[in-house]
Amino acid sequence: MQLNKIIILISLIFFSCDDSNEYDVIIIGGGTGGTSAAIQSARNGVKTLLIEKTDWLGGMLTSAGVSAVDGNYNLPSGFWGEFRDSLSSHYGGLDKLKTGWVSNVLFEPRLGNEILKSIAKKEKNLKILFSCNINSVFQPKDDHYNFIVNSSKGKFASKVLIDATELGDILPLINEDYDIGMDDRFMYNEDIAPDIKNDIIQDLTYVMILKNYNKNVKIEIPKNYDPSEFYCSTSSINCPESIKALWSPDQMMNYGRLPKDKIMINWPIYGNDYYSNLLEMNTEQREEVFKKAKDKSLKYLYYIQNELGYDNYSLSDDEYDTKDNFPLIPYYREARRIKGITTFSLNYINDPYNQNHSLYRTGILVGDYPVDHHHDSHPDRERLPSLAFYPIPSYTLPIGTILSKKTPNFLVAEKSISVSNLVNGTTRLQPVVLQIGQVAGLIASESIKKNINTDQIDIRDVQAKFLDKGGYIQPYLDVKKNHPFFKVYQRIGSTGILKGHGVNVGWSNQNWFYPEKNIDFKELMKDLSVYFNLKTHPLNDLKIDTIFKWISLISKTEINNTHKIWIELGLKNFNKNRLIQRGEFAVILDYFLNPFEKFKVNFEGEIVYDK
Repeated sequence: MQLNKIIILISLIFFSCDDSNEYDVIIIGGGTGGTSAAIQSARNGVKTLLIEKTDWLGGMLTSAGVSAVDGNYNLPSGFWGEFRDSLSSHYGGLDKLKTGWVSNVLFEPRLGNEILKSIAKKEKNLKILFSCNINSVFQPKDDHYNFIVNSSKGKFASKVLIDATELGDILPLINEDYDIGMDDRFMYNEDIAPDIKNDIIQDLTYVMILKNYNKNVKIEIPKNYDPSEFYCSTSSINCPESIKALWSPDQMMNYGRLPKDKIMINWPIYGNDYYSNLLEMNTEQREEVFKKAKDKSLKYLYYIQNELGYDNYSLSDDEYDTKDNFPLIPYYREARRIKGITTFSLNYINDPYNQNHSLYRTGILVGDYPVDHHHDSHPDRERLPSLAFYPIPSYTLPIGTILSKKTPNFLVAEKSISVSNLVNGTTRLQPVVLQIGQVAGLIASESIKKNINTDQIDIRDVQAKFLDKGGYIQPYLDVKKNHPFFKVYQRIGSTGILKGHGVNVGWSNQNWFYPEKNIDFKELMKDLSVYFNLKTHPLNDLKIDTIFKWISLISKTEINNTHKIWIELGLKNFNKNRLIQRGEFAVILDYFLNPFEKFKVNFEGEIVYDK
């Protein structure tokens, strides 16, 4: 015991930081999630440090060149909406962002970086260290701070640490528990998962941003180039699998067409995806992987120029300040996944109201992209589950997926959240990651302001604050942010008293609140009974007059002039003898009884009743 104390003391002296190097929150990784985490933390008034190994912000959105955003087009939640609005303002409207068919939001990567830097620069509580590498992370267990980060630019201490690296690289540094690869189907009872667990992760891609030079700009033939590798990337008489070669060359080129006649080449169909499980590799080993991934992309570029006839397109010379004009980093689709306070699996998306835990009550952000995994470059791809665009309803992500189960005051803000491998196929998309980062920054900063650990936060309080910042906590398509009852429906939906309805329609993953529909009486009784004593105060029907009388009994408040109250609340078509609609009931319930705020929930979604 005495020896341990001596070791800790020596470590504290060795890793000591002066006041200028002490922060409330440190975020490692200035990618998509790390940038939004840092901005939100700083906006919330706490001293924040963001450490990024490149000289760009934005990660997959910018540094990796994946400037075609998938998902959440109709759910502009939180910082995702703010970023999209900034792009719209620059280009002259949302319609100007629809330049390619893969996405409704396409932009030049350099512009995305500039926008994010401009937003971050306004935050006086935020310091950013660019071109900074992490050497180690130490946990001193000191009264003043919980983490010491040893970097190429010095040592920095913080009370809260957020891992926003692309691959979850801080997890092993602090001996965190995590998963890699595919779960077996029995782990989370996911029918489409493989029978046996494996360490296979999704393909990565070294994206290319091409520019029209209006002249022949052919590159030299790459070493070991074989055109047959790409025959099936587009429709071709040379493709032996013609059934898969559905796209014409023009369609492929227009897939990721960006403004100003630039093209993003991130083509999964016998294109430039590359497989390697690099998660546990060291820096040198990863660099070898990157070289091979770039080589494959260059071979595909040569194919595009010589076999498909686009010899006027080549790597853009005005996007990245790299020697080879490639993006700063590759496109990573998968990382280590932390063992969080809660784990979000596919069944919680498909059937959220009939699971062991009511995690939907803890929902903190939303997504609507299908489960999409890239495994076409894996040598055993034929034996892997087919997971391209597996349909799901839109969903809300539980707050406990962001918080470590093992390490206090440690959060993740990228692809390393606590989800099953299958669910990673939807939560990895950048609109979701922007929200993950924002919520992580919100949790971290609120814990600092309240002087509590991050796992002691009030879930309802964080949800309410995210709503105030333009976030969604339930993915309702029929209730836009400008709707007068947006927050009301979001709050009541999160209690489960009135549930949303999730469906998949073709390529669209949806969820609806249906405020103008009538209420299912039997279902309402079941859901209300969780919160209120219906034996003592029964509800006999759903007429507006009956609802007001019932609320009066529950609240022990005399409610007079119900017509006037109805109008003051912004409701219409008052008739005390008609059945109340879902939206109307939500407004009345929220105003008089406020179950969202009065009934707290734990991380499993269980209601915490007052003793």
